[in-house]
Amino acid sequence: MAKHRPHGNNKEMEGKETVEVFKDLDRGALDTEQFLEKHAKTLMMVFGALVVAVLGYFAYNQFYVGPRNEEATLSYLAAQKNLADGKDDLALGGKTAANPGFLGTYNDFSGTKVGKLSAYNAGLIKFKEGKYQEAYDLLDKFSSDNKTLMALKYGAMADCQSNLNKNDDALSLLDKATSASDDPYTSYYFTRKAGLVALALKKNAEAKKYFTTIDEKYQDYDNGMSDSYIEMVKYY
Repeated sequence: MAKHRPHGNNKEMEGKETVEVFKDLDRGALDTEQFLEKHAKTLMMVFGALVVAVLGYFAYNQFYVGPRNEEATLSYLAAQKNLADGKDDLALGGKTAANPGFLGTYNDFSGTKVGKLSAYNAGLIKFKEGKYQEAYDLLDKFSSDNKTLMALKYGAMADCQSNLNKNDDALSLLDKATSASDDPYTSYYFTRKAGLVALALKKNAEAKKYFTTIDEKYQDYDNGMSDSYIEMVKYY
């Protein structure tokens, strides 16, 4: 006859397991306390460094970046007014501290968005003066989150290269301009321009690629001219 085993042993085992769990937790807590005691100084230094870094970041933006952006904007607007009045030389500036113009604004505030935009405007003025390499170098310093402005930058740089007889480089920049912007007319304009430059360089396969793209995507802007260009590729 099988003997009935009392349940007391099971409860006793469960109790022992519970005690062991709490012992482990106590040991873990003790280890943590010992770790904190041992490395308290280092942890405080790390925490302090983080606090200083965060406060420094906010102070930098409030007391340095903010005022510099304001100064840059005032300087840019003064140059823009001279440009609107047809005073290109004053708009370009860079000759005196009293009139920084676009050049001075870029040189003094190149790390700001307004400073970079000033480089773009200075580059366009240099281009009008026929100083194509200087214009190219200034335009190259410009960057923006505005995709259309970036397309215009590449297009202007391509014009500089064309005037410096670097037509292959010009075509490469125009190719960048075709895809830099989400604006369909801007993309059409530079695709057409790239096609014409490729045609002039007798790169007929590339020219056909650009004109075919116009035929497929930008017919609304082209008035059917792409068909004529594609036909021209066959005989040019």
